[in-house]
Amino acid sequence: MSDAVPGTSGEEIWQPRGNPWIIAAAVSLAAFMEVLDTSIANVALPHIAGNLGVSNDESTWVLTSYLVSNAIVLPISGWLVGWLGRKRFFLTCIVSFTASSLLCGVAPNLGLLLLFRVLQGAFGGGLQPMAQAILGDTFPPRSEVWHLRCMESPPSALPRLVRRWEVGSPTIIPGAGFST
Repeated sequence: MSDAVPGTSGEEIWQPRGNPWIIAAAVSLAAFMEVLDTSIANVALPHIAGNLGVSNDESTWVLTSYLVSNAIVLPISGWLVGWLGRKRFFLTCIVSFTASSLLCGVAPNLGLLLLFRVLQGAFGGGLQPMAQAILGDTFPPRSEVWHLRCMESPPSALPRLVRRWEVGSPTIIPGAGFST
């Protein structure tokens, strides 16, 4: 293995065009929307069943439809990125996920809600892997967030980074798993 310093042999070190922390915040927010949506529907199931006039068992299809479509898209997101490009795929996922979330909110019956949840899950399935990939390209491998982007999802890593910035020194944060 060569001990040459990157950038000294005539090749330039790639840098993002924008502020990497703004990129990290935007990408993490998109990934957080997907994680939040997965859990918030679980809490709202009794209200969904009551408002749509269906049984509790029928309302669980709201969760199942989302998770199944999400699980289908996750493994093929790499192929979709190769076909559409990373930026176009990520932006398509964000816009479509948001639009399908709006449609879920105005769905008048269970059938349409399930259809919109399938769309929401499919477009949400591309947010997590793209968030990881974009963070991987935004920060250099030896940066402070290397272990965060590889070991944790962006929504769980962001509060730890903010906490480190506020305190200014390594701190053990309860529930975070390890010290920063």
